[in-house]
Amino acid sequence: MAKQPHSTDEPGAETLEETQARLKAGKGAPTPSRAQQEAARKRPLVPNDRKEAAKQARAKAAESRERARVGMAVGDERYLPMRDRGPQKKYVRDYVDARFSVGEVLIPVMFAVILLTFIPSPEVQSIGILALWAFFLIAVADVVVLGFILQRKLAAKFGADKVERVRWYAAMRALQLRPLRLPKPQVKRGKFPS
Repeated sequence: MAKQPHSTDEPGAETLEETQARLKAGKGAPTPSRAQQEAARKRPLVPNDRKEAAKQARAKAAESRERARVGMAVGDERYLPMRDRGPQKKYVRDYVDARFSVGEVLIPVMFAVILLTFIPSPEVQSIGILALWAFFLIAVADVVVLGFILQRKLAAKFGADKVERVRWYAAMRALQLRPLRLPKPQVKRGKFPS
């Protein structure tokens, strides 16, 4: 035997005048026949003007993609991929964007070393390669230190038991050129999040 759900509030009693008004009003229109209902539900499987329908679908998809691109660039949570969502990831992005990272200039340094390899002098080429490796090691040390700093700051802000693993996320963002980062930086340099 099924139990009846208990309702804590009692339904309001309808007065005689309200009941008569409801019954007098009726439903307002005759019930449509089955043929009328089926005809109303029928839609063509293929639109009459396929080119126009395809054009509208493309325009709608382009508008949706543009909205998602702009939303992701400004950091709107609805449009961010799962790896970028959440308050801790936002904190990490803002912290990384507020500081100068050595890894930001890693790509231009690599490009300069590639140009140095075109110089026919073996000494210049070897100095360029050694400088690149030294710069690379400094950049790695910088992101390792960044990871420790962020772990400590996240534990202080969100609680030690709720801290996500964000070191790799922070390192990848710190190694990118600032203008190429997505979502775009939302803070200026030196404006660290609280």
